[in-house]
Amino acid sequence: MKVIGVTGMPGSGKGVASGVARSLGFKLIRMGDVIREESEIRNADIGETAVKLRQEYGEFVVAERCVEKIKNSRNNSDLYMIEGIRSPYEVEIFKENFPNFKVITVHSTPHTRFNRLRKRMRLDDSAEKSEFLKRDKRELNFGIGDVIATSDYIIVNEGAIKKFKSIVRSILQNEIQNES
Repeated sequence: MKVIGVTGMPGSGKGVASGVARSLGFKLIRMGDVIREESEIRNADIGETAVKLRQEYGEFVVAERCVEKIKNSRNNSDLYMIEGIRSPYEVEIFKENFPNFKVITVHSTPHTRFNRLRKRMRLDDSAEKSEFLKRDKRELNFGIGDVIATSDYIIVNEGAIKKFKSIVRSILQNEIQNES
């Protein structure tokens, strides 16, 4: 089984990287989906839920739920991508459960990310700069900076999307090959 995580600040391009992984046969597990599901149950704000969930159940809770999803999956593939790693605690859980777990960081400037989020406008995105900065601060407080600093690969996503996808594809194909 090959499990690869992808991290990056909001709007950096994690979803695009996950799309490339899916096209190569990876099953996608989104950590944000765990938070969104819980926020629906609680009828609460997504950002608030992300913080409270970790306060109530510990820093490992989201990763543990993702591990459970992978282990209970009836997927024909042994390839998984976990999108949205936020903390070193999560990386620790994945490394304990999946040998040779790797992390790919997708990096983009705040200016680029803010513009992407304004266009995307998912439920947890904001067109307000102050909300964008508040969200960044929350992500950094989870420890995402440490995950980025210790990741196995860092891809700068500032140019042509075709080039970005090509780099992601190359890394993933190399990881698949190394697993065989």
